[in-house]
Amino acid sequence: MQISLSASDLRLSRQIRRKDLVLAMNITGHTKLTALLGSPVSHSISPLMHNEAFRILNLDYAYLCFDVTEATLPAAIEGLKACRIRGFNLTMPCKNLAAELVDELSPAASLIGAVNTVVNDNGVLTGHNTDGVGYMRSVKDAGYDIIGKTITLMGCGGAATAICAQAALDGVDTIHIFARPTSRFWERTVHLAQAIHERLSCKVFVHENGDLPALREALCQSSLLVNATSVGMAPHTEETILPDTSLFHPNLIVSDIIYNPRETLLLRQAKAAGCQTFNGMYMLLYQGAEAFRLWTGQEMPTAQIKEKFFS
Repeated sequence: MQISLSASDLRLSRQIRRKDLVLAMNITGHTKLTALLGSPVSHSISPLMHNEAFRILNLDYAYLCFDVTEATLPAAIEGLKACRIRGFNLTMPCKNLAAELVDELSPAASLIGAVNTVVNDNGVLTGHNTDGVGYMRSVKDAGYDIIGKTITLMGCGGAATAICAQAALDGVDTIHIFARPTSRFWERTVHLAQAIHERLSCKVFVHENGDLPALREALCQSSLLVNATSVGMAPHTEETILPDTSLFHPNLIVSDIIYNPRETLLLRQAKAAGCQTFNGMYMLLYQGAEAFRLWTGQEMPTAQIKEKFFS
């Protein structure tokens, strides 16, 4: 997953480190290019963490951002492929269309129908989805164990379905998904639920997000609520996916994949209701670490990246 981070959210010391990082990069005739495609991308933190990881490991790679929409994505991919890019990430609104434009899909990406990481092997583009891996690792990193438990997931876009699939693969018992039936991803989410029922022991139920009785019942049973939509993301920081605060209960952990702002209105309201909360910062770190491994064959030095850019 990639989510825009406003420049004001980075402290002065981080801005200084960014300048130092740019000056320290040595581009050669052998430098392998990686990138982020999406819109908007200008304030993404991904270039900082990937380029710093390349520097730490002394790898001749560079990571750039390109503002690309669904309309321009096919041409962008063809152009980057012609330039022999090593790989790239995708963020909103490009994840779903990308799954149709690559040559091959990983098992997870095929199940989900969305791609956030592409690897170029001699002109063959393989689409992967590392969002789910990143989210589940962030849950563990935050100190929570949801294996064998029930969770509620808001949304049915690329990030939501990635989290759903990985949670099911990892052993979550029951997943309730709430989304708009008018969403273009609704049918895909229903098919994902059916596929999980056929292949795994996890039970997945898809509900209309206007079904408040079902939402109340699901949250009463759930250990974790996940907002996997963009509702509440800057600049629309006074919006929330769950306006009825009576639905919170103290045993509910509330998570938001958004990290700009770092504490959304949803998280503020949940905290006021006695819930434990965490945001999407480490999901970003760990999904990026998996992409880094796919491109380079090496593990990202996540402890150093976390200390430098996420503390």
